[in-house]
Amino acid sequence: MRIGVSYPQLARRLVLRTAPDWDRDLLPHEATDTQAWFEVDVPGHTLELKPCLRDGAGLTWARGPNYVLTAHERNRGLWPYFFSEERGRVSDVLRVEFEGQTRAIRIYHPPGYEENTLRRFPVLYMQDGQNLFFPEESFLGNEWQVDETMDRLDQMNALRKAIVVGVAPADRMTDYTRPGYGPYGRFLTERLKPLIDANLRTLPGPENSVVMGSSLGGVAALHVAWQHSDVFGRVACLSSTFGRMDDLFERIATEPRRRLLVYLDSGWPQDNYDATNAMRDLLISRGYRLGVDLLQFSFPEGLHHEQSWSGRIHLPCQFFFGRAWRGQRGES
Repeated sequence: MRIGVSYPQLARRLVLRTAPDWDRDLLPHEATDTQAWFEVDVPGHTLELKPCLRDGAGLTWARGPNYVLTAHERNRGLWPYFFSEERGRVSDVLRVEFEGQTRAIRIYHPPGYEENTLRRFPVLYMQDGQNLFFPEESFLGNEWQVDETMDRLDQMNALRKAIVVGVAPADRMTDYTRPGYGPYGRFLTERLKPLIDANLRTLPGPENSVVMGSSLGGVAALHVAWQHSDVFGRVACLSSTFGRMDDLFERIATEPRRRLLVYLDSGWPQDNYDATNAMRDLLISRGYRLGVDLLQFSFPEGLHHEQSWSGRIHLPCQFFFGRAWRGQRGES
């Protein structure tokens, strides 16, 4: 298996240490100033390894858990970091103005973002940004624990790291319902996303741009993805109130099918279960395929509550950013 390890300026000093002999350096077959390539054998079903920086007799191990390769995966790219914290960082509140409205934004930067500047990231745009990161900001003190979840999935080697942009609404009932989700969608596509792409190391295409929300925020997310599928190619809708203050059923039934990946979920019995099932079946009737470009789950006794959504967001994150899912779709 061929492994490409990218790290700024010091790649010629990169070596690998692997589980068969943690005390032996595996040297690169090729190296430039920013990338080293290694050939490794996976002796069993899996192989643990870690990039290291060699400085004479000194050795600095990459931070975070060991990377784990499987015997049957394709060639792998790694972007290690050696001196940063093993958890992501959430920004201070940023305020972004558009068409007379100002919205508060917080941004989660994944571990190693500032150190390994060669890496670019997909971006997840989440509604109700005030509920995502800090209990003192969230509804009744219940946050989604988005940063903790993303850090844990990274520790598991379960997904490709992502930037998360939490967007607090100017007025929730306006931004997330018809007709106000029209201007809100323009804010995301015309103002916020160009700003994020210009200032952060993003992968800007629709296949790497996800919009997610719960309840009315899920309605807004699906509106944005359906209306602007050339910008946002992935959408996750948790416990969404489809059909109450929106026209999504009518538009999805009659307008040209969009090229999207869609995640839906709901709890049962009182968590928009029937509306979510109806949206699932409509999407299937339009040619979306369960397990391919449509994923849907129902959770017995699942609640319409931030703590319930916190326990479920790892599923859409793995669907959109998981290495196996991305590999199946031919995405790097």
